[in-house]
Formats: sequence, C-alpha cells, structure tokens
Amino acid sequence: QVQLVESGGGLVQAGGSLRLSCAASGRTLSSYAMGWFRQAPGKEREFVTSINWRGYNSYYADSVKGRFTISRDSAKNTVYLQMNSLKLEDTAVYYCAATRRDILTSLSYDYPYWGQGTQVTVSS
Repeated sequence: QVQLVESGGGLVQAGGSLRLSCAASGRTLSSYAMGWFRQAPGKEREFVTSINWRGYNSYYADSVKGRFTISRDSAKNTVYLQMNSLKLEDTAVYYCAATRRDILTSLSYDYPYWGQGTQVTVSS
C-alpha cells in the first residue's frame, strides 16, 4: 500500500506562486495515476488535476487551467503541483491521491489512496 505525504503549502499573496509536493513511500509511484484535489472551508472537495502513470497525459479543472501544472519525478517518487497566478479562491486544503488504474479521472472515489493534505492560503 502506498502512503502519501503532501508538503509545500503556506501563505502567499494573490498573484504569487507555490509548488506542492506529494511524496510516496511503500510503493513506487510509477505505476499509479495521481490526482490533486482541494477543499475550501464549507465546500465539498473538488478536483484540481490528474496525471497518468508515465506523465504523458494530464487533465485540469477549468478553474486552474493555464495556471497550475502537475508533474511527476519517478526518481524521487514524487508528484508536484506548480501553482502560479494564485487567486483568493484557490485557498483550500490540497490533497494528493493515487490509484493503480492508469486513468485520468476527476472522480474522488476512483482514488483509494490519499494524503493528509496541506493548507494553501492566498491573501489579498
């Protein structure tokens, strides 16, 4: 079973950038498709982006398209979320998730494995 740990969250001004990391242990991530989700206070968890096994394909929510980039480094067993041009509405707890299926999916129930989350706060 894979364990996921997110890091890199913090406080940033609107327009700024952050890079989140999702480090895996217990299994190599090269045979997992990965996703990032987020949950703002009082709101449901929402899909942000996903990437397939080899990183050749990715899929983004419209709200982050053109601003966020998902990538993976197999040597480091880590997946990243580069977030640029951050907006106030990007404030949320960000979670990474993994599935053994080689798919691009925005559905949270497709991901059996989840990290504990990292807080991102965007200020004006």
